[in-house]
Amino acid sequence: PELSRVEVKGNQVLPQTVVDEIFSPQYGQILNLRQLQVGIRKLNQWYQDNGYILAQVIDVPQVNPDGSVTLEVAEGTVENVKVQFLNKDGEPTDADGEPVTGRTKEYIITRELELTSGGVFNRTAVERDLQRVFGLGIFEDVRLSLNPGSDPRQVEVVVNVIEKNTGSVAAGAGVSSASGLFGTVSYQEQNLFGRNQKLGGELQVGEREILYDLRFTDPWIKDDPYRTSYTVNGFRRRSISLIFDGGDEEVELPNGDRPRILRFGGGVNFSRPINPNLRTSLGVEYQRVAIRDSDGDLSPQDELGNTLSFSDSGKDDLLMFQFATLYDRRDSVQRPTKGTVLRLSTEQSVPIGSSSIFMNRLRGSLSYYLPVSLVRYSQEPQSLAFNFQAGTVIGDLPPYEAFSLGGSSTVRGYDEGELGTGRSYIQATAEYRFPVFSVVSGALFFDAASDLGTGSEVPGDPAGVRGKPGSGFGYGLGVRIQSPLGPIRVDYGISDEGEGRFHFGLGERF
Repeated sequence: PELSRVEVKGNQVLPQTVVDEIFSPQYGQILNLRQLQVGIRKLNQWYQDNGYILAQVIDVPQVNPDGSVTLEVAEGTVENVKVQFLNKDGEPTDADGEPVTGRTKEYIITRELELTSGGVFNRTAVERDLQRVFGLGIFEDVRLSLNPGSDPRQVEVVVNVIEKNTGSVAAGAGVSSASGLFGTVSYQEQNLFGRNQKLGGELQVGEREILYDLRFTDPWIKDDPYRTSYTVNGFRRRSISLIFDGGDEEVELPNGDRPRILRFGGGVNFSRPINPNLRTSLGVEYQRVAIRDSDGDLSPQDELGNTLSFSDSGKDDLLMFQFATLYDRRDSVQRPTKGTVLRLSTEQSVPIGSSSIFMNRLRGSLSYYLPVSLVRYSQEPQSLAFNFQAGTVIGDLPPYEAFSLGGSSTVRGYDEGELGTGRSYIQATAEYRFPVFSVVSGALFFDAASDLGTGSEVPGDPAGVRGKPGSGFGYGLGVRIQSPLGPIRVDYGISDEGEGRFHFGLGERF
């Protein structure tokens, strides 16, 4: 007979359009079994090319009287998915021959899987699943094994995991451009109650600040279909504010001390992914802010009579509702070489307490990465990185909430907060990032920022009375040393006023 049509049965993922595309050159011609077998091999190859590595045609073609041919396929349907815990040696049983039991709840693992019972096994999807499970950060290793199902056409998928110790206590010391010398003690548990919930606390004592922070995070609320996470935190932070420090003229408190900003409060923040590249967050935070000296006494004015707080008492209540969105198309979070990142945020205060602050803060940041090849001595990636930021405050403005310019996170070459303080600002950075050898890389950079002439609009004009310029730029050379915590950053910047200084940090600027 003439071949009129080829159909398949037992398929879930193979569309008829693909079948027709493969066999249509044979339609209307006398059925040739050799050519039919060539088409079947192409059909099997389509499964392989699309990641369905267990799928194939399994039965002899059935030729119908009307010239149509029916092919039966087994696509590798998943009968069920189960989790198996392994010990440190990769064995499923302990020394007594008993199955290894894990602390982690099984749903923490299975909810990361696209692969479900009744679906078709796909290698590409499974690789993404394993990456997500390993990315939870609570396993030393994640493996996959396949067992025959009760039906020869089905398969049982076993996710084998080796848990790691997730609790840690750490103590350390360091130096940063913003805090000077500091020491820290911290505690962190990454898999609280086996639910991948995180609990952490930190105490930091430094030259400029004393803080403690307690934080709890649930990265995925149970049974939530939208993968919503939330974080609850409480804090107490006392620091020498960059707003009221530095500049050509040293302005102090009436007793000769430097003002400390004491913030006590807490908040909750909810975050949800909209798609793989877009995430939004919504939160609320309360702070009790007080201006004090080193002895803890309230000091609402400096020695020149300029106000340091919004209220005359030196104590303010600040209740802020926050909304932010992040659009991320980088090729890598740690060391991006191409892509774009856009961050937008707004914060709205609600008037409460004696200060009754009513303000809205708007901020935006755009980063762009472009791969280049300007040097030929290394195969490591090189890139040009650009960042542009802007922000403004509408309504009331407590002086300690103004934008501070200058330092390692804004304009290198200037000391922290030395460039200016404003109600609004713009900032731009360009970097050429290049390899040096092994784990060491370098960066040439140029930074510029301006308060757009809004320094005098900040209550008390803290930048003006200290002689800060308000606008400036810096340039220089930096070194990046790769570490398990991310790049250790050491930059030497020269300001447009000709002064040079080192800046230290962890991770890339953007």
